[in-house]
Amino acid sequence: MAKVYKTKSGDTWDIIAKEVYGDELYTSFLMGNNQQHLGYFVFPEGVLLEIKDKPDKDDDFLPDWRQ
Repeated sequence: MAKVYKTKSGDTWDIIAKEVYGDELYTSFLMGNNQQHLGYFVFPEGVLLEIKDKPDKDDDFLPDWRQ
């Protein structure tokens, strides 16, 4: 079962990815799992985001220059 993250006012996608996955490079993974909220750049308080487990193999979501 996926976890839920409740946004704080001022959160951004990369800040949330860093907090929940430990690296802002998971921003695209986070956004892909929460496409209904892509209209937000800066979040208000209280938006619920689905936090799926990060992939087993980090290389699948790293840019070419980080692999």
